[in-house]
Amino acid sequence: MILIIAFIALVAWATVASVIELRRDGYRRTPTDWSRVAGRDVHQHAESGHGYR
Repeated sequence: MILIIAFIALVAWATVASVIELRRDGYRRTPTDWSRVAGRDVHQHAESGHGYR
């Protein structure tokens, strides 16, 4: 029983700590800047009618 209580306390602490760290580090969605991705041409676009994997 003590192990179950300790495990629940650890899970709660980890959840709270994760939320705090995600808010603190400036986590937010930002669009991908394709000009900075290696091996990709900025002007390269998928053509309609073609299947890409």
